[in-house]
Amino acid sequence: MERDLVMREGVPFQAIQAGAMHGVGVSRAANGAVRTSRGIAQARQVLAAFKPDVVLLTGGFVGVPVSVAAWLSRVPSVVYLPDIEPGQALKVMARLATKVATTTEASAQFIDPRKMVVTGYPVREAFATATRESARAQLGIAPDARVLLVFGGSKGARSINQAVSASGSIARLLEAAIVIHVTGAADWDEVSAARAALSPAQQARYLAFKYLHEEMASAMAAADLAICRAGASALGELPYLGLPAILVPYPYAWRYQKVNAQHLEARGAAVVLPDDMLGDESHGLAQRAIELLSDPARLHAMRGAALGAGRRDGAERIAALLVEVSH
Repeated sequence: MERDLVMREGVPFQAIQAGAMHGVGVSRAANGAVRTSRGIAQARQVLAAFKPDVVLLTGGFVGVPVSVAAWLSRVPSVVYLPDIEPGQALKVMARLATKVATTTEASAQFIDPRKMVVTGYPVREAFATATRESARAQLGIAPDARVLLVFGGSKGARSINQAVSASGSIARLLEAAIVIHVTGAADWDEVSAARAALSPAQQARYLAFKYLHEEMASAMAAADLAICRAGASALGELPYLGLPAILVPYPYAWRYQKVNAQHLEARGAAVVLPDDMLGDESHGLAQRAIELLSDPARLHAMRGAALGAGRRDGAERIAALLVEVSH
């Protein structure tokens, strides 16, 4: 996925080997160690050929070989921590880094204060130009309509997709709002079939997409409320646009999504719904969404809280930090 996204932007891409070594069992950890060792050698070759002034790192175990190679080659590095709490791989990279950029001040309990710089989350340029009015015009949505956006990240989220497209839920949601649903590839056929079973009037209010690239900024700008996972982008893109959300942390992603979600909920920008509560008739996804969509005052307060929960110049701050470290 990363290769396709990077090359789509016209950026040169060089793959190296890497492997997980934490929380995967002895056999996989041993294989991960071998792959990481090979990746370090490959990364040193890339660094020797490219001769960078500074290396920018983020993400999980795939960044470890490059981090070690940069440290061995005496090339300064900046690690960006998008989530509040770092995983094991990012902790390793942070120890070897010159500086660590973070999305929020809440990461201070995990990062060496001598290295930590709060930059905010870097959003794509499309978010800076997206407005509610232009986004709704682009999507053919009336200015005064209530709009619910549902998405699960780059690969979708099966439990959220199923909870939304269930016949009882989708009918209730479509009475309350126009629904924009970004499904991901895996569940596209199932969601498409559910949409086809609706009446023509309901289908007109149910805008389903397999995946959105730059258009995702418009979908978020057009929405009054989002339902999504609580990955790192929730800390950046939701606050940037002031978009209130129902956050459903992925239950199998260690604890970082739960920490992200609680951070936004504590600031009044979101409400957290456990994954196993999605289908609950009284307190599940559809009911929570309908209650919020029917309460304009609360949505307005959540929108203000979301805007106050992030920074709008994350990309510029990270770029400035890279320039500073490279000298």
